Amino acid sequence: MPRTTEEQIIHLIEKSDKILLLPSSPPDGDSLGAALALYLVLKKRGKKATVICADPVPDALKFLPMIDVISRNFGGAEDFVVTLDCKKSEVDTIKYEVEQDKVNIIITPRKGRFSAQDVTLHHGEAKYDLIITVDTGDLQQLGHVYEDNPEMFYSIPVINIDHHSSNSEFGRINLVDITASSTTEILVPILERLEETVGRKLIDADVATLLLAGIITDTGSFQHSNTTPRAFAVAAHLLDFGARQQEIIKYIYRTKSLSMLKLWGRVLSKIKYDEENRLVWSTITQEDLQKTGGTADESAGIIDELLSNAPGAQVVLLIKEKQPGLVSVSVRTPNKGANANDIAQMFGGGGHPKAAGFRVKDMEFAQAEAFVINRIREFQSGYAGDVAQQPHMQPAEVKPPEVLEVTNSAPVYEINQQPQENEKHHVQTVADLREDPLSNVQLQTPEVVPKARPGGEDLLLQDFRKRKAGEKEDITREDRIKDMTKKFFENPDEEEVTVEDMLKQIEEGN
Repeated sequence: MPRTTEEQIIHLIEKSDKILLLPSSPPDGDSLGAALALYLVLKKRGKKATVICADPVPDALKFLPMIDVISRNFGGAEDFVVTLDCKKSEVDTIKYEVEQDKVNIIITPRKGRFSAQDVTLHHGEAKYDLIITVDTGDLQQLGHVYEDNPEMFYSIPVINIDHHSSNSEFGRINLVDITASSTTEILVPILERLEETVGRKLIDADVATLLLAGIITDTGSFQHSNTTPRAFAVAAHLLDFGARQQEIIKYIYRTKSLSMLKLWGRVLSKIKYDEENRLVWSTITQEDLQKTGGTADESAGIIDELLSNAPGAQVVLLIKEKQPGLVSVSVRTPNKGANANDIAQMFGGGGHPKAAGFRVKDMEFAQAEAFVINRIREFQSGYAGDVAQQPHMQPAEVKPPEVLEVTNSAPVYEINQQPQENEKHHVQTVADLREDPLSNVQLQTPEVVPKARPGGEDLLLQDFRKRKAGEKEDITREDRIKDMTKKFFENPDEEEVTVEDMLKQIEEGN
């Protein structure tokens, strides 16, 4: 009988001994919580587990249990071994020297000499027999761990556990649940199934705290739109295991350094708003970090502040200069007008419909900002036309734009480029919405017409009332003829009225 994905994961974990755990970079509460929770459970299971993260751990997350086991140094999947046969001569000293791109290993014999036949080369025993990636949409998010060792991910089985809709399913086993609030939420039933397999308790208060930290950080303490009934249920379940909720809230949301507050103030003071495209963004440069004494990881949470300060925006961006030539962009789409994942994919990134991110390389910061803003303006303008004509965005090659200036006005054209005559915006009418099957708009007649407030009547209503009040004095020519005709036939006993008399009276009345 075929195994389920969870059963395949447990089977592969059980048959492996040396497991490498890789959270995505830059790390957050979900990726670190998932990696460390797995680390603790695997250690209890008697496995040799290693956690490697390409980027440093943010200060706000250093309270997490077992955070010190995370290393940034990765020496590769296996060693290269030089073996010297010492049967003919003993070794006196061994030293090495680096010469440009070469390493010279110098072995001095006690007597006699060594020959090339005494030397053999081979690879050492593999350091890992299983790799588990958590909260990682694609291998590039693993940073230098993947960039320096791409062959390792093809020679060693990879389990990919994630909740991003943009996940490329690069693993031998892929458990990707886009309905989950976080990766740690996905891990809970796996760890419980592992407990059943070994017949003893593996989830303690520390493991539960790590798992709950992932849910809380990814849902913004249950404020974001990815908060589901299942997320609440799993969180409550983890509290039963002893998860320390207040400890998580204290360090992540209630503890902020002076440098972080200065950085937040500087970023919020630079908010820019493109009203036409409903786009809000701000920036963090290396100069901002220097002047405030802040660090790049202290920017976590600023994007949520941008959301709260721009409730009418469709797209909210935080553009960060990670280092010269490398810019990181966080995307949020709080309303239904845009999809954050679609926007990020234009630049080769990805994420969720409401939250995503991407990076721009080999550009100066001003160039990158202008490039990103102008591309997103073009993306936003696509929503003004016919629904069927909205573009399906694909990852794009990042190229420097010719115009660097970013303004708060309408779309920016490149130098000497003018709008084409056929570039006209189509204005949708009610008839368009009725006929368009993609619009999903239902038009209904209200059952009750609300009474107008005193002083708030519109001009049509005022005109109607005015005409109603003066209708006796403003009788049309046709009404006068009808009235005179009625009198002519209903008053035979009165003095005879001729047609000429009647017409004369009508003309005098006009």
